[in-house]
Amino acid sequence: MINNDILIRLRYALDIKDKYMLKIFELGGINLTIEEVQSILTKPKSISYDDELDETEDDGGEVHINNREIEHFLNGLIIYKRGKQEQKPGQPERPPLTYDPVNNSLLKKIKIALQLTSEDVIDIFENAGITVTKGELSALLRKKDHKNFKECGDKYARNFLKGLTVRYRG
Repeated sequence: MINNDILIRLRYALDIKDKYMLKIFELGGINLTIEEVQSILTKPKSISYDDELDETEDDGGEVHINNREIEHFLNGLIIYKRGKQEQKPGQPERPPLTYDPVNNSLLKKIKIALQLTSEDVIDIFENAGITVTKGELSALLRKKDHKNFKECGDKYARNFLKGLTVRYRG
């Protein structure tokens, strides 16, 4: 799935306005203008399935977002929905971010941002017509280097976003 498409679907499912999208990007550490956000949220005319798209403008004025930027957006969404977590005294510093495959990060971070339980996520998949067991969900939510890790395919990501739309927009 193209990262811009993920953002478009997520924005629709959660009914996020442009000014709040801008704020979420800022909370994630990316400073954009409202015009750049609007061009990111415009459906691309030509689709390229290159994973490492740079944030460059094409002839159509489209801005493509790369994997690292979508990770920062999802982190910003967590902060936007739940608030910034302050570090407690004596707590060790957090290690630098490790980037999982985008679809796996999408599941994990949306689950955290919306405070969903595993049963909620399974219900969201069922809303989209997909049956996912707790074991499968657990494998999708694991770290990449875990022996039971399973990469989340585009089918799961699309259906998860579809189920979110059904749950939050009716």
